[in-house]
Amino acid sequence: PMNFVVANEDFNAYLFDMRKLDRPTRIYKGHTSAVMDISWSPTGREFVTGSYDRTIRIFELNRGTARDIYHTKRMQRVFTVNYSMDHKYIISGSDDTNVRIWKAHSSEQLGQRTSREENAVQYRQALIKKYQHLPEVARISRSRKVPKVIKKQTAQAIVQKEKAERKQTNRIKHSKPGKYTHTSEKQKVVVKKID
Repeated sequence: PMNFVVANEDFNAYLFDMRKLDRPTRIYKGHTSAVMDISWSPTGREFVTGSYDRTIRIFELNRGTARDIYHTKRMQRVFTVNYSMDHKYIISGSDDTNVRIWKAHSSEQLGQRTSREENAVQYRQALIKKYQHLPEVARISRSRKVPKVIKKQTAQAIVQKEKAERKQTNRIKHSKPGKYTHTSEKQKVVVKKID
């Protein structure tokens, strides 16, 4: 209960510890536009974000990248997201005046499973857990289908970030000692602390 997540217009979400507000504990990245809303899962182990980039992303508390990405061609900017109380569904409201219901685990089958289906699911999960250290398995489990627009915006953001880092490195290298210093990304978030 000491942690809270903040949505920001710089395309990220930040996890803060209530006892230490001078820097975020973790940064959650992936969106390509302003994050508009955040909702915690009833389990408290993950949260969902909705963004102006027309995607909904589910983040696990201990990972900085999204576990799942939801989008449709017709969905516009997402203004609100919320979990259902049983943690099985995500409800989203977007600019196109639609309310959508998504499964919290996209590959999970709805309804009652037979014992054979349950055993098959457990076997697949055990295989993934056993071989998760292999790069091919990790790549397959992380890959998500994302619209072309989002891919382009992500690539553009990476290039801009690299340019800014290179520019700052050159400033530090070619100016008087002490005039410019390197600050970590977590320290850049908190602009001013008021006591």
